[in-house]
Amino acid sequence: MNTVLKIFLSMSFSGGLLILALLLGKRFIKDKISRQWQYYIWLIVVLRLLLPFGPEVNLMGKTYQAVDQAISQAAPLPPQQQSPLNTPGGNPTPAVGTEQHNETINSPADDVTTAHPLQDIGVLLINHIWLVWLVAALGLLIRKITIYQGFIRYIRAGLTPVPDIEPLDELSIAAEQSGIKKPIELCVNPLVSSPLLIGFFHPCIVLPNADIPEKDFQYIILHELTHYKRRDMFYKWLVQVTVCLHWFNPLVHLMSREITKACEFSCDEAVLSKMGNGSAQDYGKTLLDAMAAVRRYKENFGAVTFSENKQLLEERIHAIMNFKKKSMAIRFLTGALTLCVMFGAAFVGVYPVAATVHRTAGKPQAAVDKTPIQGNTGTSSKDYAAQAERYYKAGSLPLFQIVFPWLDREEQLAWLEKIYADEDIAFFSVAVRGLNTNSSLLTSFAEKVYENTDIAFFSTLADWMDETELELWLDRALEDGNWAFQSMLFDKLDKKDEFDELEAKREKEWDEVQIKEYEKVGVTMIDEKTYYYQGELVNIFLDIRKEGSFYTLNMNPDGAINIKITRDANNTITGVAYMTQAEVAELLEDMDDPDDKN
Repeated sequence: MNTVLKIFLSMSFSGGLLILALLLGKRFIKDKISRQWQYYIWLIVVLRLLLPFGPEVNLMGKTYQAVDQAISQAAPLPPQQQSPLNTPGGNPTPAVGTEQHNETINSPADDVTTAHPLQDIGVLLINHIWLVWLVAALGLLIRKITIYQGFIRYIRAGLTPVPDIEPLDELSIAAEQSGIKKPIELCVNPLVSSPLLIGFFHPCIVLPNADIPEKDFQYIILHELTHYKRRDMFYKWLVQVTVCLHWFNPLVHLMSREITKACEFSCDEAVLSKMGNGSAQDYGKTLLDAMAAVRRYKENFGAVTFSENKQLLEERIHAIMNFKKKSMAIRFLTGALTLCVMFGAAFVGVYPVAATVHRTAGKPQAAVDKTPIQGNTGTSSKDYAAQAERYYKAGSLPLFQIVFPWLDREEQLAWLEKIYADEDIAFFSVAVRGLNTNSSLLTSFAEKVYENTDIAFFSTLADWMDETELELWLDRALEDGNWAFQSMLFDKLDKKDEFDELEAKREKEWDEVQIKEYEKVGVTMIDEKTYYYQGELVNIFLDIRKEGSFYTLNMNPDGAINIKITRDANNTITGVAYMTQAEVAELLEDMDDPDDKN
């Protein structure tokens, strides 16, 4: 058998073992492990199926060497070295291939002689079976490409660009927020079953119709933009190429279906991670609405859709409604499982060239080239810093998440500084996940973010803090009077009721303080709408804080005078002034777009 085909069969068998392991493990980890991990872990299997590299000592090498040795020992000697066969009548039959041959004798030797060409044909077929494999693989690949091209032509023939500016603006804003700089087209084709994304280099989101509710439209475009940002179309085609090359392996076809399902589940999880748990119900309703309409044309495997098929609907809805952030134990388990799959892929290995045995004159002869195929034999030789740089530039969150924990503390600190400076909250969240729970970087960066009042980044760090640390930060925020951080920390500690009580208490205290301050300058506050100054009812009452972030404005139509509170640079009340007609006119002009009111 051709050596290349032996190597390829060993790759297929190795990949098959990994596929079985993941399928068996899926029954136990489906609802426990991140769906995005369940999607990208298949990349290791795909690489095992495509790359003929492995360590010098591996399972496949040992197995195939044993098989080759057994075949060599069991193989018959060439015809020239065989002893004459005994015929049923006891007469010796001349050996096949010798110069002695009596054409007048009707004996079984004639049968043996005629069997020799058939044996040669069988050997020829075995030695060239790789051609059958290659022709079938090319045929399948060409067929898939042709089908996809026909699908694209059919879709584009019925496309109608969306003319409305509003949805195009929403798409542009969503793409910019997702970090997508390439323009995305938005079109309508009434023949598609559900929203989908087509085009490798000229991406286009195709909607079944233009009459989609605004909330559903936001979820749909975010879903499809997530597909584009993750390069899911390239992933799907990589899987299709793998299926074509391993067309004879049913496990590979099963893997392809699992990846297709995992693609949608992981995209749902990515959308919910960005939108928040509170959006799960609305997002699920959008999915149900998308599945309600079924058109004549079924989507092609080369496109990425919003709703793949109805069979997955129940499971996707269940996953959406039960979405929640994974605990630290689950993240640790995820990392351990990733390493297990990587080491498993290396352990099963492939058939090495050094194991190839050539037969000459009936005697096995070792191959001349005894050097095994060289490749990446383990994670110890990887340059994690370079990989992190590459994955960050490529925008690959999952791969960056895998590499980040392997960096040393100085490199992790440098990356946190870089990501924070770039204001990339998604990669910052991934990097924080890679830190140990007791890492000093978590505390030091929380200090920095708190001082900068970056509440979004602090919230990401707070997700990985324990209750004790959150309590300490809450005490500090209470001491500093940092209202925004207090609200967030109360929410993290699930003490919303306490925050509401504190807020009501503060408002009451603030009102009491204001009443006393106003009385010092001659303003009497009866209630929120009734003010008196020097015995006269106030029509317009205005109190602007110097920082401009807050002001009090009240109007009483029965009032006769317009006044404003004056404050110094320290925000201390210095007195009361009557408002001029120009000031009143300017204030009334701004009433259509007021700021905060009390």
